Amino acid sequence: MTQRVHPEAALIQALRAVARPLTGAADDYDDLLDRIGDARFVLIGEASHGTHEFYRERARLTRRLIEEKGFTAVAVEADWPDAYRVNRYVRGQGEDENALEALRDFQRFPKWMWRNEDVQGFVDWLRDHNERYPDGVAGFYGLDLYSLHRSMNAVVEYLEGVDPEAAQRARQRYACFEQFGENPQAYGYATEYGRREPCEDAAVQQLLELQRREAELAGGPLGGDEHFYAEQNARLALNAENYYRAMFRGRDESWNIRDAHMAETLEALARHGESQGRPQKIVVWAHNSHLGDARASEMGWLRGELNLGQLTRERWPEDTFIVGLSTHHGTVTAADDWDTPARTKRVRPGLPGSVEDVFHEVSGGDFWLDLREQNAATDGLRPERLQRFIGVIYAPQTERWSHYVHTRLSEMYDALLHFDKTSAVVPLDGAAGAEPEGEVPDTFPTGE
Repeated sequence: MTQRVHPEAALIQALRAVARPLTGAADDYDDLLDRIGDARFVLIGEASHGTHEFYRERARLTRRLIEEKGFTAVAVEADWPDAYRVNRYVRGQGEDENALEALRDFQRFPKWMWRNEDVQGFVDWLRDHNERYPDGVAGFYGLDLYSLHRSMNAVVEYLEGVDPEAAQRARQRYACFEQFGENPQAYGYATEYGRREPCEDAAVQQLLELQRREAELAGGPLGGDEHFYAEQNARLALNAENYYRAMFRGRDESWNIRDAHMAETLEALARHGESQGRPQKIVVWAHNSHLGDARASEMGWLRGELNLGQLTRERWPEDTFIVGLSTHHGTVTAADDWDTPARTKRVRPGLPGSVEDVFHEVSGGDFWLDLREQNAATDGLRPERLQRFIGVIYAPQTERWSHYVHTRLSEMYDALLHFDKTSAVVPLDGAAGAEPEGEVPDTFPTGE
């Protein structure tokens, strides 16, 4: 019987020549850190929101970036208020006694995305690192914009502590949203279809007041960091207001608003740290769909979508390094539909000819690739090829149409880590139960 020759045999052979094995050894990422060099923004992706190896290795690489390259912050695909509670904890502030308590604000679907054992372990490590190295403290921040009502409440609460009259003005402005209840989708629907006037002007005025009074209020009893926290909440409220209206105009527009907000928040974090006299170096954790340059994907060339990776490269072209992650098969924590319990689901092997299929044939093990190198392997990964993206929902029955997108891998990332067989992340809460009413799920409506 003749042995089947894989149609990508030449590419597979070229990849074998340059693939660097990942064995769990302490020196696994030595060469990758050399490639990262002096980059100030290292974006580390994931091919799903529920894979243990992705969270574990992302944290492992981030620890080295903080310890060896002086990175000052971790910015994640999560809501600003939820992540800021973690930020206070890792800096030795707030009332939380451990990482489990600090992660408690992550209560909306999908809770397992940030309330899982791997994130808990990293938060514990970050708190310990900051205690041991007070001159090299690293923060933890959220980049996303789903927390419309919580962010408005946080603005009012901050102002109560520094200027009660300003807090009352904020209440009056944000009262515009009260007629729509706690569901921001209802606000978006009613205002976009002309049933109610939008609250955009009120959100703009509140942000402008905080910005105008920054020097005055930041010198008050709560300090500059708390003012920055409040100002970011006001900016989030403004961008979220726009986002929820855009949801009813189409996926592409709302996606672009969301990723533009992430980029705006990343820039604000860098600017705030630098204003305190400390150059900023930031690690970003988010899905591959947000961090892999959209210009190298049909997201960009067919749908007109941009993303955080593209915007970061455009803003800091010499200081940005993007790391993608992939897997061929295994298990994943995901849901069948929105707001349904988390399940351990089996990930099907990569489709024939896909990125995942080709990488599986390279070694059947774990490795990383330097996509900035000029060689036969990176040339072979430049043409369009299917790549899998699993969000918080995994639908294997419609996998090709639900989870695969054509990309040009060598242009999308600077490096890629491949873990051939992966396992499901372990949630801190077991299976997800009924979610509180109010805000919509993280990653809505795309799942990424």
